[in-house]
Amino acid sequence: MASENPLEIIQNNTAQVIDSVEPEPKTEFYENTENDKELLNFVIDHTDRWRDYRDQNFSDDFEKYERIFRGIWDVTDKTRDSERSRVISPATQQAVETSHAECMEAIFGQGEYFDIKDDLKDNNGSVDVEVLKNQLYEDFAQDKIRKSIDQIVLLGKLFGTGIGEITVSKSKHYYPMTVPVDNNQSMYGTGEKDRVCVKLNPIHPKNFLFDPNGTSVDDCMGVAIERYLSIHKIVAGIASGKYKKVDIDTLWEDDSLEPSLEVRNFQDDKVLVMTYYGLVPREYLSEKEKKDDSSEFSESVEDYEDMVEAIIVIANGSLLLKAEESPYMMKDRPVISYQDDTIPNRLLGRGIVEKAYNMQCAIDGSMRSHLDGLALTSAPMMGMDATRLPRGAKFQVKPGGNFMVNGNPAEILYPFKFGVSDGQSMETSKEFERMLLMATATIDSNGSIAPVSRDNQMDMATATMIKKYKRMLVNFQEDFLIPFIKKAAWRYMQHDPERYPSVDVKFIPTATLGIIAREHEQKQLAFLIQTLGAQSPLTPVLMQGLLKNSSLSDREKMIEQMKQMSQPDPAQQQMAQQQAQMQMQLIQAQIAELQAKAGVHQADAQKTTVEAQLAPQETKAKVMNAISTNLPNEDQAATTEFDRRVKIADLMLKEEEVKSKKAIVAMQMAEKKQKQEGDNAYLDKLHAQFTESEQ
Repeated sequence: MASENPLEIIQNNTAQVIDSVEPEPKTEFYENTENDKELLNFVIDHTDRWRDYRDQNFSDDFEKYERIFRGIWDVTDKTRDSERSRVISPATQQAVETSHAECMEAIFGQGEYFDIKDDLKDNNGSVDVEVLKNQLYEDFAQDKIRKSIDQIVLLGKLFGTGIGEITVSKSKHYYPMTVPVDNNQSMYGTGEKDRVCVKLNPIHPKNFLFDPNGTSVDDCMGVAIERYLSIHKIVAGIASGKYKKVDIDTLWEDDSLEPSLEVRNFQDDKVLVMTYYGLVPREYLSEKEKKDDSSEFSESVEDYEDMVEAIIVIANGSLLLKAEESPYMMKDRPVISYQDDTIPNRLLGRGIVEKAYNMQCAIDGSMRSHLDGLALTSAPMMGMDATRLPRGAKFQVKPGGNFMVNGNPAEILYPFKFGVSDGQSMETSKEFERMLLMATATIDSNGSIAPVSRDNQMDMATATMIKKYKRMLVNFQEDFLIPFIKKAAWRYMQHDPERYPSVDVKFIPTATLGIIAREHEQKQLAFLIQTLGAQSPLTPVLMQGLLKNSSLSDREKMIEQMKQMSQPDPAQQQMAQQQAQMQMQLIQAQIAELQAKAGVHQADAQKTTVEAQLAPQETKAKVMNAISTNLPNEDQAATTEFDRRVKIADLMLKEEEVKSKKAIVAMQMAEKKQKQEGDNAYLDKLHAQFTESEQ
């Protein structure tokens, strides 16, 4: 039997194995149509030009601002070629953190940072505005909107512009629940429900592209956001149908899009994604092929004839992941921005670091110059005779060190100095720091203020700071906070209509005061309360204002308790009214008693007066009786005696009449005086009783 060729055996076996293995089906990926290619060219052409404009004008400044804030030294930060020190002053860091903390306190310090006002002209039916506001607060807290705003405000302080992207997604929300089985048993477990999430993503200005012809996000033809995403997020989006099924792969170009400065950025499993929000030609989004009709306009002009708001997502600069017309019911762009400090007719603003940059360079140069000079004057230096040193000797100055020399050490080794470091440079740097704080509106008590006029100058400085902070706060509220709340409410109304009915409401910002302004106002209110006193009716109102401006955790409870104190309990109020009525009845009874006693005294006085008036008549009658009795028998003698008695009686009557008149006058004066004293005592008594009843 002839032996077979081994090569033929191997080939036959390989052919059988290949025939037995079924070929794997090829994965069909989405291929771009002509419209897709036109759309990609349109978007990439515009964004490339926008990127060049941004890089040429702002990118270098952005990197310098971030290095200053983080205290990272770079060789380009040298102020002179001979500079050796790398110290960076924290003055700008302090200014940024102070301004950032003040703005955050002004926005969220009161707890509520927006309110809702119903438009009375709209027919909203029985919409409970308070319930809508509470739902927004609850969802914002769950989606960590406050943390996102904190980062956006910090980016605004650093680079002059705060930018945020609003995203909508659905997520599974798990919660514990109990299900009763029968009367004695229950099952414990978790339930789940879909929840609409509206999140706010902070965008670094290095990742933001915009139309240089626009002065705001809505005024631009479009804006774009570039960033690196993990490949698993893109694959998950393709699997869920969010993105088109394209042949995706990882890509790393450079680290210019990384949000922070790192020594070496991680480069694996990343996909470069650009999301474009703006206007594109309508025909590029249609499934039909672009018509090649003749027109008198050029192609570049023709592209801008019919534009539509769209969302375009491009991966790795060439793969179209998503292209659709804006799905939002209000056709608004989900990107908002604001200027920390206004620069007219420009989208990007001016931040704290830009204001402080010149003084920061002056401070760093002064401090580095001082440290370089200090190194020369403080470190020990020696002059040596090299010919008298042992061969291979290494000279190091250290405690307990020994040196081998050939001869007298005093002749061979000689210590010397360059001089004494001048401390004036550090004083100059302090003055530069004061100027920096003034330029950034964050000057505090470390400024050079004389002790005599310190309070007045601090009040003026505080007032200036408050005005500048309020201007920044107005920019943030009008350009960012209220537009974000509106856009978030619209998205909740569109995707979660059961909880958010579609109504037209107005959102009002309630944040007005930062911590510095609040402390200044608290001081003024406390002084006013001290001036008015505790008995003033305005004191409770001012106390409520103090509590509202405070940061106490239980201030609402204290305010409610103070309102209850100012508005007494109905039972206590009724009891007080009854006591007042009883007091009035007692006073009326006392008045009646005093009036009765006064009437008795008046009757006695009238009786005494009548008796005093009748007394002269009675005396006259007695005198007449005495005159007409016991006369002598003779007529002449009787007549003479009678006349004598008449004259004596007339004199006695006149004397008695004078005495009675004097007595009547004295009695009337005494009665009048007694009555006046009684009236005064009665009035004093009534006044005291009314005072006690009021207290």
